[in-house]
Amino acid sequence: MNVREYYAYLSAAREQLWNFLRALPGSDLDQHLIDGDRFHNIKDLLLHVTDVEDHWVHGIALGGGVAGRYPHDWVQPRAEQYDLGWIIDYGREVGGLTRTFLDSEPDLGREVKLVQDDPASDTVTLDQLMWHVMTHEVRHTAQIVLLIRQLGHTPPWLDYLRFARPHTAAPAPTGEPEPELIADDEF
Repeated sequence: MNVREYYAYLSAAREQLWNFLRALPGSDLDQHLIDGDRFHNIKDLLLHVTDVEDHWVHGIALGGGVAGRYPHDWVQPRAEQYDLGWIIDYGREVGGLTRTFLDSEPDLGREVKLVQDDPASDTVTLDQLMWHVMTHEVRHTAQIVLLIRQLGHTPPWLDYLRFARPHTAAPAPTGEPEPELIADDEF
């Protein structure tokens, strides 16, 4: 499997999740279900997933990012103060930029410094960075699905096989010889 193919799956699953979450009461999305310092609810996790993709792909690997158009505290998001639509708009913009970037067929073997202003910073390949971002999203999506279940709802089925294109099996051999093709000039 390649980065582009897997990211296409994540994009489709993300849209399904967002559509599902739109139908839930806002109070469910804001409900404090996680103890800890940073993330406490479904919207916190949604915002965090987008922040991580924007930071690593667009900020670090590409030198840009769109977080400035969506001002918020990425360390302590307190996302209950934001409308779900705002979080989704931010996610759609970041996702669209990532898809455009991947469609350009970038050199996934390119080295990326993890800390741009540190000459001694570790580097990874762009491929490794993308897999980090995608794995990060899968892990937090699983957390969100668990929170949905804890709220008493049945989450959408977001597994890869739901979105994968099926491969057509070759016809089983019948034991009969293949028909001969007749060339046009034999008629």
